[in-house]
Amino acid sequence: MCGIAGVFGSPHAPEYVFFMIYSLQHRGQESVGISSSDGEEIYTVKKPGRVLEAIKKEDILKLRGNTAIAHVRYSTAGGSGALNAQPIVRETHLGKLAVVHNGNLVNFLTLRKELEQKGIKFQYNSDTELFLALVEEGKTFIPPGVELHPRDKEILPHVFYALKRAKGAYSLLFLFKDKLIAVRDPLGFRPLVIGRKERALLFASESCAFDILEAELWRELQPGEVLVVDEAGIRSYRAFPPERKAQCIFEFVYFARPDSYIFGDWVYDVRKEMGRQLAREDDIDADVVIPVPDSGIVPALGYAEEKKLPFEYGLIRNHYVGRSFIEPTPELRNLRVLMKLSPNRAVLKGKRVVVIDDSLVRGTTSKRIIGMLRRAGAREVHLRIASPPVVGPCYYGIDTPTKEELIANRMPLEDIARFISADSLKYLSLEGLRKSVKNAGDFCDACFSLNYPLEVEDLKLTGADKI
Repeated sequence: MCGIAGVFGSPHAPEYVFFMIYSLQHRGQESVGISSSDGEEIYTVKKPGRVLEAIKKEDILKLRGNTAIAHVRYSTAGGSGALNAQPIVRETHLGKLAVVHNGNLVNFLTLRKELEQKGIKFQYNSDTELFLALVEEGKTFIPPGVELHPRDKEILPHVFYALKRAKGAYSLLFLFKDKLIAVRDPLGFRPLVIGRKERALLFASESCAFDILEAELWRELQPGEVLVVDEAGIRSYRAFPPERKAQCIFEFVYFARPDSYIFGDWVYDVRKEMGRQLAREDDIDADVVIPVPDSGIVPALGYAEEKKLPFEYGLIRNHYVGRSFIEPTPELRNLRVLMKLSPNRAVLKGKRVVVIDDSLVRGTTSKRIIGMLRRAGAREVHLRIASPPVVGPCYYGIDTPTKEELIANRMPLEDIARFISADSLKYLSLEGLRKSVKNAGDFCDACFSLNYPLEVEDLKLTGADKI
């Protein structure tokens, strides 16, 4: 999972994307990068770490022009660290080109092997570089029924070819020296929204990135849409019309900020309804409802309202510590839990407590949290999860790569409750989750249902074939 941002048509474009990507810091903490263009040259700064610590004033001063793209990363394909930080920049026959990507390709290894056999070199091991390598291959494609604007006839057929060959989840921003191209994959796995600030056009993974600039949310980029913006204006191509949508429902469960608008709805409203649905399915008696902050707060509000129970902060979060789920190793994830949460004894002592969390993936975080609550004096601890059991790995951009990591695949419900030391454990049903969103058929919920909308070609490779 990553966060991307872009601005076209502002003399403050590098500064704007800096603040936008800071607003998307929750989507990735391993690295940050910005590329800008002044119409002649593309300038890039990439560093490991978080936005405010990594990017300095002198870095922003190196970035010139009225167009910029930016990225925060946590790794899904390719290793972590600075090597695969984005934007990825490459010299092609079309000139220098930069790209940022949120998502994961399911045929990356297959295509990379094919291109390497043709003599095309790769500098990185992330799947994002594949888009630039496919452009470099020099082949073209124009989707049936698409009529190109004269200004797009040189570049877009190469971009269309790359999009045709790449399969999987991708929201993309391409930066050419004189234009910006925004793309969303045909199934619409990952969000990408468009905003306006005065005469500038803005792009971001979530609408919360516009709020920091006091910009206006305009609309979402549609699945399969390719949008070009340059000095001649805005041109939209419905190049790859979808047969269906497969928007990631886990964006609503965990990843997106609660104040964001994505997939045609407000995250806050959906999460609160998840909590209400969970309460309707639950018959536990308790004294107080507490959330696991921050992603458990909104569903806990809905649960408490539906149950007519008091909502309290039984866990206090240290906000100077990042999100434990997206730390790259189990050891770091465990350490982060102890650093970021403290029990509030004033709320917990002697109480029957319902704890609301967004999801239960590995179980180690929940085990530590419940231990904290008991040591703080909670009489009973009942864990309630505002999503169904995670039973399948995600191949489309979330870091759950193997079934062995998923506790719901290894243990029945009663054993999970014993492992995490809870008095009881209950998940929101899959039906309840689907009731919480508009048009449930437009979502991918494969991590809960094992109903994968797109075949993963790279799973066919033998170990010797893989990088």
